[in-house]
Amino acid sequence: MRNFVVKTLANAAALAVAVWVLDKITLTGHSTGDKALTLIVVALIFGVVNVLVKPVVQVLTFPLFILTLGLITLVVNALMLMLTSWVTGILHVSFHVDGFWTAVLGGLIISVVSWALHLALPDED
Repeated sequence: MRNFVVKTLANAAALAVAVWVLDKITLTGHSTGDKALTLIVVALIFGVVNVLVKPVVQVLTFPLFILTLGLITLVVNALMLMLTSWVTGILHVSFHVDGFWTAVLGGLIISVVSWALHLALPDED
């Protein structure tokens, strides 16, 4: 359970960095508390998308992973971020990614920040 909370908070922090750096990734709220709660909800949705959808997409695009030497990962991460934005729109959560290239940059930022936080934070494994 502790590992789940740590990973969710790390994803929320990575999403916050992406929102802070890229002006076309928007997160709105009336107060800082609202924004923090929204980030946690978006991190949970992003986690579910990455657990359920991303492995299927990776298996289906495996030949492209080999052909592009793994660079297709940027596109897959962008698609997962855009899917998260779409799901949050359906759930009326105030998070939006505007455009594919913004999603590519956002996915790259989220990946790097998440990787760094997972290195720095303790892990049960």
